[in-house]
Amino acid sequence: MQKIINLYFKLLKISIVTCLAAMVIMVFANVVMRYAFNSGLAVSEELSRWAFVWLIFLGAILVLHENAHLGVDIILQKVSKPIRKILLILSTFIMLVLTLLILDGSIEQTTLNIDASAPATGLSQAWLFGIGVVFAISTLFILMYQLYRLIKTPSDDIDSLMAKPSLGVE
Repeated sequence: MQKIINLYFKLLKISIVTCLAAMVIMVFANVVMRYAFNSGLAVSEELSRWAFVWLIFLGAILVLHENAHLGVDIILQKVSKPIRKILLILSTFIMLVLTLLILDGSIEQTTLNIDASAPATGLSQAWLFGIGVVFAISTLFILMYQLYRLIKTPSDDIDSLMAKPSLGVE
C-alpha cells in the first residue's frame, strides 16, 4: 500500500513540474509572438491559466501530505500537551468538514460545466473544475490519516506529529 501512496505523490510532483513547464513555455511563446509577430495565441493564455490552477491545487495536496503548510502555532506552544492534542484534533476535524464542502461544490461545478466549452480551446470546462474533486478526495484521505494519527498518538508525543520537514537551511 505504501508503494502505491509513494507512486501517487511522485505522480503529483511530476504533474506539478509538467504544469509549471507548460506554463513557462506557453507564456514565453506568447510573449515572443506578440513582440515579434504582433499576434498571440489565445489557446496558450487559456491553457496556461488552467495549468496554473492545477499546479496550485496539486501543490496544496503535496504540501498537506508533507505537513509543510504555513501556520501560526503561537497558541499551541503556550498550552499544555493534552490541550494541544485536542486543538490539533479539532482543527483537523474542521479541515475535514471544509474539504467535504469543497468536494460537494466541486462535484456540482464539474457536472454543471461538463457541457460548457472553453472559449479558446473548446475543451470542456469540467477539466478546469475537476481539479477541485481531485483535490478534495486526496485531502480527505490525508486528513483522515492525520486525524487517526493524532487520536492514536499519546499527548506526550504530540510534538513529533507537528514537526515540519527540513528545508535544508541551517
